[in-house]
Amino acid sequence: MVYAYTQDVPIKEDVYRRIVERLGTEPLHGSLLHLCVRRPDGGLRYIDVWESEEDCARAFEERVHPAVHGVFREIGFDPGAEPGVDHLEVLDATGSLLSRATT
Repeated sequence: MVYAYTQDVPIKEDVYRRIVERLGTEPLHGSLLHLCVRRPDGGLRYIDVWESEEDCARAFEERVHPAVHGVFREIGFDPGAEPGVDHLEVLDATGSLLSRATT
């Protein structure tokens, strides 16, 4: 079964775009879906679906955290700690992204 979570992050869209640019165009191994949406208060929320929790952890260690920390150093931003993650209990997962991942 897939691994999914939401995470509210204390950054604005311009910082998010810099992080995405630093990640490059190579897809993150095991990532099935990443949505970045604006919350009503102006902050951002990530909604992520991964093939496995292990793929997610590896991608964060190898690519996501280096990209985020690099941008934060450039702009002089220290959020203090990693924002909390709300793990989602996946009861069912269907759709074209999933069917492509299993073929």
